[in-house]
Amino acid sequence: MADEAKSRLEIMTKTPIPRLIGKLAAPAIAGMLVSAAYSLADTYFVSRIGTTAAGAVGIVYPLTAFIQAVGYTLGMGSGSLISQLLGKKKTGLAEKAASTAFFSALMAGAVIGAAGLLFLDGLIRFLGATPTIAPYAESYARFILPGAPILCASSVLNCDLRAEGRASLAMIGVMTGCILNIVLNPLLIFTFRMGIAGAGIATLAGQSAGFAVLLLHYLRRRTLVPIRAGLFSFRPSDHGKILKMGVPSLIHQGLASAASMALNLAAAPFGDAAVAAMAIVGRAFFFILAALIGFGQGFQPVAGFNYSAKQFRRLKESFRFCLAAGTAGMLALCAVGFLSAPRIMALFRPDDPQVIADGTPALRAQFAAGPLQVFVVISNMMFQSIGKSKRASLLAALRQGICFLPAVAVLPRLIGFAGVQFSQPAADLLSFLISLPVTVPFLKKLNGASQTVRKKRP
Repeated sequence: MADEAKSRLEIMTKTPIPRLIGKLAAPAIAGMLVSAAYSLADTYFVSRIGTTAAGAVGIVYPLTAFIQAVGYTLGMGSGSLISQLLGKKKTGLAEKAASTAFFSALMAGAVIGAAGLLFLDGLIRFLGATPTIAPYAESYARFILPGAPILCASSVLNCDLRAEGRASLAMIGVMTGCILNIVLNPLLIFTFRMGIAGAGIATLAGQSAGFAVLLLHYLRRRTLVPIRAGLFSFRPSDHGKILKMGVPSLIHQGLASAASMALNLAAAPFGDAAVAAMAIVGRAFFFILAALIGFGQGFQPVAGFNYSAKQFRRLKESFRFCLAAGTAGMLALCAVGFLSAPRIMALFRPDDPQVIADGTPALRAQFAAGPLQVFVVISNMMFQSIGKSKRASLLAALRQGICFLPAVAVLPRLIGFAGVQFSQPAADLLSFLISLPVTVPFLKKLNGASQTVRKKRP
């Protein structure tokens, strides 16, 4: 095990940056795209039931985002610790972090699922459901909430596998679940006439299958860092370390839940078509954003390993490579999306011109502002991976919190539904501007730190 950890450190600190990040990012991108396809598939097939049903998926999304927030808090926290501890050759502590995060996720997910089912009716209305959308949303959520422990724990396994440089194993689990979800959705919704409940069952089945595959990697000892019940820590300090590293993910995912709920509430006065349109816009754009996040996830273990190994120059070179490659990729994807916006909306609700008309300007504005998120995402990934939790937390809070929530509260009052459509692109621009003075000075400091390290070496 020690030899394997040493070999992994050698790979992370010696392999040419483009080849290393490309190798790690490819499965991470695929995994994120597959993960985004979960909600995209549900939105697509449910939209075929009707506009009201399509709105229900958007209503339940904040709940799903909250469950993921808990899972990714523990997963990204343990993952960041694992990459740093392996960089310092402390494999035993890495095993404790992984085990503690995994079993904590199972317990937290169980509590969320039980509480959600107990207060389901009030919860759905709190999330912004209109009287016509609420019955559909409740039917869908009844099958999403039981999967909360699975979703939380899967997030931990996914993050930990990527942290030790085994992104391809993580991708297999996520892809298995997504494929099953996509196959079951039309079968249950239309063939067996289960409606939106069928979409919920398909999602639960897909998540369960993905979790089983991820866990199988650990049971068959394909991982560098194993998970054992005996390694679970009851010490508050060990949980505190995981939570400290995972706070940026809690903020990011938690605010995604809050932002989605705020958007639903802002769109509801303009009708079910407006709620459905904004739900489709969110899922469609996130599919593109997921590729960027996956690319950043490929960068994270490189950042964590090299920062811990005091390879500061290599860390900065990795950041620059990700910024250049990520920007080029997002420009190309967003250009295609901008031109295809009406056709994208029509894929979901071809027989509802109001949904298409409401969603097209919003989707185009999202694609126009999309490339600005490369700098924000890569900066956030870097700070989280190297333990700079305060800066990472700030950047994580920008897009859907500090910048978005005021925008979606104010703009609709000033310019009506256009304020709902353009609140997120406006927040994207502002988050980019704020991130510059947070990240640029740190990158400059890396130059000095790198020179100091070189002088100390014989």
